[in-house]
Amino acid sequence: MSKTANKLSSKAPAKKRDAASADIAAALHGILADTFVLYMKTHGAHWNIEGPNFHSLHLLFEGQYNELWLALDPLAERIRALGDYAPHSFAEILKRAALKECKGGGKPAEMLDDLLKSQESLVANLHKAARLAQEAGDEVSAGMLLARIEVHDKQAWMLRASLK
Repeated sequence: MSKTANKLSSKAPAKKRDAASADIAAALHGILADTFVLYMKTHGAHWNIEGPNFHSLHLLFEGQYNELWLALDPLAERIRALGDYAPHSFAEILKRAALKECKGGGKPAEMLDDLLKSQESLVANLHKAARLAQEAGDEVSAGMLLARIEVHDKQAWMLRASLK
């Protein structure tokens, strides 16, 4: 083996599942679950919104649920990269979610308020998970979580502005 190859291989960290990785994966499971529940709630609001602001809210919800859907795969893949398995069922997702399913129906203001509270709850959990990842030195997970905070802060702002 060449000296260059030996130097490279000796500096490459061995990926092992330690307690910190397990804790971060558990936090990511919660974020993934809440993102999926929020996706379903937002998509349901998109399908069922009525009233004079139908069109603008219909489009707002569509943009938000599309963004939420695209966030799911990277979160699940990060869980896998940390050595854990992503969920296989909706029941497993609901078990890990802090957010509760939407009961359906409601007036536009009630839908907006529920989605806003869900966004704010997710942001709070994202902050906790990001701190956990930062303290463990997992900058990849921390960066992903911090980017999600930015997205959810913006989505919450749009919902809050729509309630005025």
